[in-house]
Amino acid sequence: MKSAITDTLPPKVRRSLVKLGADIATARKKRNLTTVMMAERLGVAKSTYLRVEKGDPTVSMGVYAMALFVLGFGDALGEIVDPRRDDQGLLLDAERLPKRVRVKKSATAL
Repeated sequence: MKSAITDTLPPKVRRSLVKLGADIATARKKRNLTTVMMAERLGVAKSTYLRVEKGDPTVSMGVYAMALFVLGFGDALGEIVDPRRDDQGLLLDAERLPKRVRVKKSATAL
């Protein structure tokens, strides 16, 4: 059964997943690991791991995360949307700053 996500995935996102899969394959080869070894370390079937290397969007994010961890890129996912590196978010925060700051008058006790 084909997943609906494959039909609605924007081309740019699809290309990014394919590149991620290819990069994972390259990192695996540099470490002299076979696809069977990777699948065993991830705790998935070899066919699932091969789908990771193809950038299949139906493979769970946890499998991709585990592949990155096994290859030594464990911190990579935590840095993707780091608020300190979110230029667009920082720009939006700056735009939301008030033009003027006023001190609220407090009620005086009698």
